[in-house]
Amino acid sequence: MHWLGQTLLKYPELAVFLAVGFGYLVGNLRYKGVGLGPVTGSLLVGLALGHLVPIPVSSTAKSLLFLLFLFSIGYSVGPSFFAAMKGGGWRWPVLAVVQCIAGLLAAYAVAAYLELDPGFSAGLLSGALTESPAIGTASEAIRSLGLSAGETDRLVAHVAVADAVCYIFGTLGLILFCSHVGPWLLRVDLRAEARKVEEALGLDRDRPGVSSAWRPFEMRAYRVEASGRVAGKTVAEAEALMPDSRLFIERVRRGTEVIEPRLDTVLRAGDLVVASGSREALVETLGAAATEVEDRELLDIPVATYDVFVTDPRVVGRKLGELARSLPEARGVFVRAILRGGEKLPVAPNTVLERGDVLQVMGPEPSVLRAERVIGRTVLPTERTDFVVLGLGICAGALFGIFVVVPVGAMRIALGTSVGTLLAGLAVGYLHSIRPLFGRIPEGAISLMTSLGLASFCAMIGIGAGPHFVQAIRDAGPGLFFGGMVVTLVPLLVSLYFGRYVLGLNAALLLGGIAGAQTVTAGMAAVQERSQSPVAVLGYSGTVAVGHILLTTWGTVIVHLVAP
Repeated sequence: MHWLGQTLLKYPELAVFLAVGFGYLVGNLRYKGVGLGPVTGSLLVGLALGHLVPIPVSSTAKSLLFLLFLFSIGYSVGPSFFAAMKGGGWRWPVLAVVQCIAGLLAAYAVAAYLELDPGFSAGLLSGALTESPAIGTASEAIRSLGLSAGETDRLVAHVAVADAVCYIFGTLGLILFCSHVGPWLLRVDLRAEARKVEEALGLDRDRPGVSSAWRPFEMRAYRVEASGRVAGKTVAEAEALMPDSRLFIERVRRGTEVIEPRLDTVLRAGDLVVASGSREALVETLGAAATEVEDRELLDIPVATYDVFVTDPRVVGRKLGELARSLPEARGVFVRAILRGGEKLPVAPNTVLERGDVLQVMGPEPSVLRAERVIGRTVLPTERTDFVVLGLGICAGALFGIFVVVPVGAMRIALGTSVGTLLAGLAVGYLHSIRPLFGRIPEGAISLMTSLGLASFCAMIGIGAGPHFVQAIRDAGPGLFFGGMVVTLVPLLVSLYFGRYVLGLNAALLLGGIAGAQTVTAGMAAVQERSQSPVAVLGYSGTVAVGHILLTTWGTVIVHLVAP
């Protein structure tokens, strides 16, 4: 092992990649769906490497990776954050704010009771509330305290150690609370609560035709028989035969001529028609007398599938079913998926669209392009990143954080480069949702900055803290772990009762929102599994953006609250 230690001392960058690789390996191990996650895995492996070998870590490299991560997080949640601040969904940001403030107050109270230093206090908060980015904002705040280099390094090491100690229960406790403890405390049946939401959305599982009519199933060619239900009717009348379904006549062959029908085109016996819709709608409307035919030329219709940003005021805040009925441009177009903040929402008639949602729409290409004009802008695949906006945005945000000072009582707290960069990403992400051609960053690049940026940063934090690890554990004692349990549970209990009895939220949505406010996707997944329904994502998507912003900022706040 001596050669490995010497190699890592000579090439410290290899230690970072080693920590990230093994960190992902350890973090992806799961027991009954619960795991540490790659970020905590990288932190733990980094601590082990740093404990074994005193590897030097570049502070510039750490800052670079962390700022890239913060900008990407702000960029991804920007549309959801601003959407949460207005409109009829006001209860979700209120829930997130209450939960985050309860978490901060709990962390401050436990830190004061245990007499923890700023480093342990910040790690207690970041681990117990499962927000690893707070490690970075807290570390920056500690460096701004004007302490000696040795004391600063010691306190920064304490942040990493405390986070590792408190994170395990922070994650596991939230998952168990949302899936088992919360429903038990509220005395509710989670499946029944989810069913109420599904019914309100129009997502009826017992009647597949109602929900499945919203999905693009088939495009088939039929011969119109004299005894069929559509013979002698116009295209509009044929499409209106099933008001609860969506069926469209896309093309007609009359004799040797292939025509693009208008709504007033009359269908005649002997016509061959191409209809799109669900199987149930096709069979019910065209009737048993309709004979399916194979006509390659007739069925050769260009079909497009595009992702479209929701930006147009004509659709923002309206229900999907309402748009399908009232917008002529929606004819012939099917919604395959709705993404909000990267999470899939249920595709149902009463799902409300928000600015920044991404609709995956499918249909004949002319129909999709027509619908795009009233939805927003098509997101065409791109591999190019707008580095002008990325570089200048991070620089502007960091400068903003340096010069802006927020008075809190007798204290004056500088936002810092971390929070400033996070806010810059938030602004750029929101502007991109309004003007999709501005500040374009491909999903792959965002994923790389988010995943590799934070994992590498935490790996380097762990490597730097490794030499202090054993002494820090001795200094903290078992009280740190049990204090972390308190900090995890207090905001969960506060938000559970506040959300249920003050805000009047449905239990399934509430528990998804609680998981979102502490940014634990696994908690939402546990609620979905227990309720046997996807609807918890609606609550999760309403709180996760606010949770990311506030909990990351709390890293700065807790340091200044505890610092002497």
